[in-house]
Amino acid sequence: MSLSPRQFRGRQGIKSRTPTGSSERYFDLKTKVHRKLLDSLNTDTLKLISKERLRVEIGSAVEQLLLKENIPMTLPERDRIIEEILDEVFGLGPLEPLLKDPAITEILANNARKVYIERNGVLHRTNVQFKDDRHLLHIIEKIVAAAGRRIDEANPIVDARMADGSRLTAAIPPVVLDGPSLAIRRFGGHVLTNEELIQNGTLSPAMLQLMGGCVRARLNLVVSGGAGSGKTTLLNALSRFIPETERIVTIEDAAELMMQQRHLVRLETRPANIEGQGAITQRDLVINALRMRPDRIVVGEARGAEALDMLQAMNTGHDGSMTTIHANSPRDCFHRIETMVLMANVGLTEPVIRQQIVSAIQLDVQMVRLHDGSRKVSSIAELVGLDADGVIVEEIFRFERTGVDQNKRVTGRFRASGYRPQFLDRLHAAGVDLPDSLFAEAE
Repeated sequence: MSLSPRQFRGRQGIKSRTPTGSSERYFDLKTKVHRKLLDSLNTDTLKLISKERLRVEIGSAVEQLLLKENIPMTLPERDRIIEEILDEVFGLGPLEPLLKDPAITEILANNARKVYIERNGVLHRTNVQFKDDRHLLHIIEKIVAAAGRRIDEANPIVDARMADGSRLTAAIPPVVLDGPSLAIRRFGGHVLTNEELIQNGTLSPAMLQLMGGCVRARLNLVVSGGAGSGKTTLLNALSRFIPETERIVTIEDAAELMMQQRHLVRLETRPANIEGQGAITQRDLVINALRMRPDRIVVGEARGAEALDMLQAMNTGHDGSMTTIHANSPRDCFHRIETMVLMANVGLTEPVIRQQIVSAIQLDVQMVRLHDGSRKVSSIAELVGLDADGVIVEEIFRFERTGVDQNKRVTGRFRASGYRPQFLDRLHAAGVDLPDSLFAEAE
């Protein structure tokens, strides 16, 4: 029989105050209770019980165990342990509190004992731990199974989309040496508005005006940058400038884009089945998208041979298409595109590939994540031609760092280079007129 709260507080040997000692000692006590419960309860059977009934059963088990072990614990602490057991049965165990925090954008479990989170672009280590490697593996398998994927020794790496839209990447032995590892990249349901991008210091009003005009005028653009630099976030925001009358087809490995239009078709790749068959690649989807009468094609991230088909789409009537690419600079971005096209192994020479790039892409927007966690548009550049070394890019805007303030935040300013883009005539023909003062070099 379970005790009432009053009986529980008054029972000899159970103190109603918070345990004395360090937080580490309390965490050890909590872990001990947690582990004993997991070992003593049949979680498969518990899944068939309603959550409210299960709460009562677990509460009774916790009370009995605390009495037996003579562990001092207050009612709020007891309730907290009960919630953790419920998370284990109905949710994702130790990850549940992290997933409920909307401010957390990344969850990184290096192993069962080391779990980090990213908040406001900065990594922090948490006190969250898994019972052991087997416990972490169980959570990974639970996520992967819900996404219709599998992970085992034969397929030790998986990339999947979770029910809330977050993206999971997990790896298990033998490809990792210190036990299972996972990374969850979370995407909020809110697409940043133009005003929020400016208030956050991501870009300047002049930069936004230029990019918005390029999108409306159907210029092809690439958003480049490092991992977690905000490429997808910016692409989602730029989609607001696409007219509602246009049909968009998006292509992704794991769906992350949140386009703002109603006339939208979303395509996602599929891995091979257990027999190694049935895989659908991004290149397959790009080729198929060309037959779906799109006005614009948006590839979430070009990383392989699909770059060739993307260039072909941009060169054959699908103006206004967009994609993201991992790169450290605008020039590096186009070198990567050249390399990816060569991966298609269709016999194109480098001069021909470069000419395709110059004909297809007009604008590159470079994103960067600074050491204080902030994301910035570090450069906006026009692709203007070719020379002996490759493509020629002319920078239109850039972010110049000036130092670090007393709060260790990066300081700087957005500046125009003074260069007047060659595509302004094309913008004018599309009814988009930008003032010359927009490109005047700041003094």
